[in-house]
Amino acid sequence: MVSDIDAAIEKAEDAGADVLVTTFPDPIGKDAVIQWRGGVNMQLYWHTVQPSYPAFLTIPENRIYVSSGRADAFARSFLAFSGGRVISDDTHAPGVEIGRSNETYRRIRIESVFGKMTVFVTDGHLPYPYGRELTGYEVQDLQGTLRKANASGAATLVKPYASDGRQEAIVRFPGGYIAEIHADSRN
Repeated sequence: MVSDIDAAIEKAEDAGADVLVTTFPDPIGKDAVIQWRGGVNMQLYWHTVQPSYPAFLTIPENRIYVSSGRADAFARSFLAFSGGRVISDDTHAPGVEIGRSNETYRRIRIESVFGKMTVFVTDGHLPYPYGRELTGYEVQDLQGTLRKANASGAATLVKPYASDGRQEAIVRFPGGYIAEIHADSRN
């Protein structure tokens, strides 16, 4: 969400983004779709009507997959646009996080006013369901959340595993939506 859609689009273009879908109205504001270097699409939106829902308890994490040849360009342009900062850039992250447990890969974690983002720098050879989950959700109780999800018809595609101070799992909800769910294991 942005406070001025026209200014945000201009700033994104200045940072190297391409406008794929120009500004269009939605029921409570305006939207546009941009594409960052590396082929990452992002929808920008601006509310002219204040939404009425409670604040999130935790901030969802955008999960972005890019090639090694475009990762630095993507990160530079997104950081220039968002004013964010790199939290970590691990060039030897454990491959279990992308379904390749005997390997390592590069993982970049970014935080900005747009929230949290994890950038997975890979060669694109990802076993199912990796690369299909575009959002990660932090919960307090991973096992309890998985029980509730499974009771409502969701399927656990990747059973919980530990990595980078987290317990993580990947779930497919009815209708096909796939998401990563994690809990901080450092507490």
